Amino acid sequence: MSNKQNNLLTTKFRSLKDWGGQKSNRLGLLIAVVLFLCALAGALWLNAAQEDEVPTSASQVVYEKAEVTAVLSDNAEPDYEDAEGRRVGTQELEIRILTGDHQDEIMALTNYMSALFNVDLDKGDNIIVRIMTDEDGAYYATVFNHDRGIVIGGFVLVFFVLLAALGGKKGIGALLGLVFTLACVWYILIPALIRGLPIIAVTVIIIAITSAGALILLNGLSQKTACAIAGCIIGVVTAGVVAAIVGYITPMNGFNMPEAENLILYGAEKGLKISGLLVCGVLISALGAVMDVALGIASSVNELKAQNPAAGVRELFRSGMNIGRDAMGTMANTLILAFAGSSLNMLILVQTYDIPFRQLINTDYICIEIIQSIAGAAGILLTVPIVAFISARVMARRAGR
Repeated sequence: MSNKQNNLLTTKFRSLKDWGGQKSNRLGLLIAVVLFLCALAGALWLNAAQEDEVPTSASQVVYEKAEVTAVLSDNAEPDYEDAEGRRVGTQELEIRILTGDHQDEIMALTNYMSALFNVDLDKGDNIIVRIMTDEDGAYYATVFNHDRGIVIGGFVLVFFVLLAALGGKKGIGALLGLVFTLACVWYILIPALIRGLPIIAVTVIIIAITSAGALILLNGLSQKTACAIAGCIIGVVTAGVVAAIVGYITPMNGFNMPEAENLILYGAEKGLKISGLLVCGVLISALGAVMDVALGIASSVNELKAQNPAAGVRELFRSGMNIGRDAMGTMANTLILAFAGSSLNMLILVQTYDIPFRQLINTDYICIEIIQSIAGAAGILLTVPIVAFISARVMARRAGR
């Protein structure tokens, strides 16, 4: 065969490959749109107001922006004994409401500052105030906190810009996937749990939808994406099964969690089933790390197959496992250290009070954190061979081996 014929065949092959890739991207986009529409329909249905729904007392409290127009008096003094130099005392303030029904109204209020609640204010500071109205129509304002909205919003915006700028299309896809995942958790999962729908089943469905949507937005529809989605779902469910088994044996469930009392008081009457919340939390917390490992291994096996088309199932599986072992330790450390970081204050108290180990290891809070961390790490460990096996089988079959 001549060089001209070889070049012609190569050109045709590349054209077919490009067409296939474009078709795959279009199909992936279509699937992502369908998932979004399904999620939107579910969110609208779950968040629709019910006729017999009674507003909670918290929902009737109004929070508005305000500006400190004057500090009328200030008797606060630095407390170096208990507050590490923070000023403790009271301030008499004059404020102007910036938003809401009372916009531009001038109010006077007392700002109480302690070591824990310490909103130290000067003239010109922007704050958030809580406005409460009595039954007779009289209303008054109290200091809630500093107005941090602009700073937090700017911080999040900088992260989004960096992600899009450094990641390019991948970064934008990751950003859209993140927004989609958070929206599904907030607008679908939580309302579904509050309404009393089956906790485990709903959580698994949400995990399947969010992992599929996020990975398709990140990588488009491809074999490696499908392998990562399958491995991600299996790995997360495995973590949930481990948590459920350990929770049953210990026994531990949602009633042992710190927020259980408030959930019983305000959520049970709406249909919330508290007992399954422990497993639900494990499934959600493990999703991000498991998704990372699953996609990394699937991408690696896909790249190995592209570089060595003659590689068979065993070779690809072995390579996937070797790559996955490097991720096992770091991802497991990520979950364990995330627990240590989020519970740092509590761990400091443990040493400060010199709590005996037998008491510590049998405390509900510690047991829950250990179960969640270890179950998530177990999900990661089992995700590695699962994704390596699925990817090896799928990628090898692509070449007919």
